[in-house]
Amino acid sequence: MTIPRLPDNAVLIPIDMQQAFDAAPWPPRWNGDVDNNGRALLAAWRAAGRPIIHVRHDSVAPGSTLRPGASGNAPRPGFEPVGDEPLVNKSVNAAFIGTDLDLRLRRLGVDTIVLFGISTDMCVSTSVRVGANLGYRVVLVEDACDCFDQPDGDGDMIPARDIHRAHVATLRAEFAEVTTTAAIISAMRPASAA
Repeated sequence: MTIPRLPDNAVLIPIDMQQAFDAAPWPPRWNGDVDNNGRALLAAWRAAGRPIIHVRHDSVAPGSTLRPGASGNAPRPGFEPVGDEPLVNKSVNAAFIGTDLDLRLRRLGVDTIVLFGISTDMCVSTSVRVGANLGYRVVLVEDACDCFDQPDGDGDMIPARDIHRAHVATLRAEFAEVTTTAAIISAMRPASAA
């Protein structure tokens, strides 16, 4: 895996790391390491003093487990913002639509964003695509993402791992550099520690 070069002001953006995704009505997920990898990224970013902007989905759908006030809307353990880390609330798939995320990034002078979260094929993919279309260099940490089994419309289920692989391949082809948690953490080490 190629180790990306990251400017000191590259922003880490965890997307929708929320408790709702562990229970019905959400179907099975595939990545049992998503939380450990995501927490490792947050720890490395914080240790390096780099900026983090959290994104949370606040559903407007009646009865949604992701609506504000529902227990599922809460961050997964270890994904709560710390100190003055901002939280951006969205109600659609793209973290940039109807939010001030782009403005926050422009004010920080950022050109590189590093994204991970749930789910690969929905909010993560949409945010990667919009971010790239807005001119950001987007880095996707694929092993810190997760998604769900999905029906194919013909009575069969597409396994979540296959959905993830297809979306990562598409994003890699045109919208993002794709890497792993270990490669990102290695990229953040000072040259003398590498």
